[in-house]
Amino acid sequence: MSVRSRFLALTPAARLLVVNQFGINVGFYMVVPYLATHLVDDLGYAAALVGVVLGVRTLSQQGLFLVGGTAADRLGARPVIVLGCALRVLAFGLFALVTSPVGFVAAAVLTGFAGALFNPAVRAYLSREAGEERAAAFAVFNTAADAGAFAGPLLGAALLAVDFRLVAAVACATFLLLTVAQALVLPAHPVQPHADGVLGSWGAVVRNRRFAAFTLCGSAYFALYNQVYLVFPLEAQRVTGTPAAVGVLFAVSTVTGVALYVRVAAWGGRRWPPGTCVAVGLALMGAGFAPVAVSAPLLPAATGLAPAAALPVLAGAVLFTLGIALANPFTMQLLPVVGSERLLGTYYGFYYLVSALVAAPVMAATGAMLDLAGPAWRAAAPAALLAVGLAGATGTMLMQRRGHLS
Repeated sequence: MSVRSRFLALTPAARLLVVNQFGINVGFYMVVPYLATHLVDDLGYAAALVGVVLGVRTLSQQGLFLVGGTAADRLGARPVIVLGCALRVLAFGLFALVTSPVGFVAAAVLTGFAGALFNPAVRAYLSREAGEERAAAFAVFNTAADAGAFAGPLLGAALLAVDFRLVAAVACATFLLLTVAQALVLPAHPVQPHADGVLGSWGAVVRNRRFAAFTLCGSAYFALYNQVYLVFPLEAQRVTGTPAAVGVLFAVSTVTGVALYVRVAAWGGRRWPPGTCVAVGLALMGAGFAPVAVSAPLLPAATGLAPAAALPVLAGAVLFTLGIALANPFTMQLLPVVGSERLLGTYYGFYYLVSALVAAPVMAATGAMLDLAGPAWRAAAPAALLAVGLAGATGTMLMQRRGHLS
């Protein structure tokens, strides 16, 4: 089925969430990629402030995922979704108005907290709304998210010609429109009763060994996904000698995802059980670094424009994107299986929290390996990431074969 057919097959509420995710990413990515330039070039702040602002945003989001997921279970996913989007209105409104470091840090904290509320809640809602078609629904959802992430920076660049404050104001208006649409149109799901307290629910999740094993394997996804912003761009710029190669890299990856997410997920779902799809997806994500591991020691840094040298990176990015198309939607389908429908938001929250804790040291280790001198060492980081993908795939496949994912 095409993306359009899959989209139309969704329930009205699920279609709203898909459109909503497109708008969320348009608004987010029209601002955040240009925040560093605004702080340094327009306002004259040191680059250290940029690191603080972006670091606080990431920490406040990933550190509070569990809070958002728990709130979705206790209060219902709909009000938490609406609240998360409304907080983005306030956060991006601050980005448009403030000029002080304290103001930007406050906006970053609000942005992260909004994401911590919104992301687990919207996935829990979509998972319940999609029922047995979870993988297909999340494939469409990811397609919309990628399309928004592609369109956002382009719109931001156009508006940036006028003023950064206009960019932030348009993003703020986008989130306001989405908040109103959710409040008016998104139906509420019944909230299941919880006899145990919040700590009791968290304890039940922590004691779930099957979920813990699946989360540890699945954390390879986020450890690899973050390399889209590190290994691939640095290698593309190194071998071509131009920053424009990074833009081409992201364009190729995004267009591949938008065009193939739904088709690849449907193809995998027809052939394999969900656990096998996740394992193959993780293996493909890891394999995306294999061309770079082979080519990096052989290709010197370009002293002039050398577009052909980017072919291994581009090939790896395509493989990587195909892996995402298989791994992500079927992971979302399996989380309620290894967890529970009653605590779906809490399980999503724990999954994202643990994945973030695993991804952070992998990113740090990757950065350290990229700093190693000598051509032979250029293969170290991509080879290690290939191993991460294969380790996650092996663990998931073992769980599938032993019947732990059914």
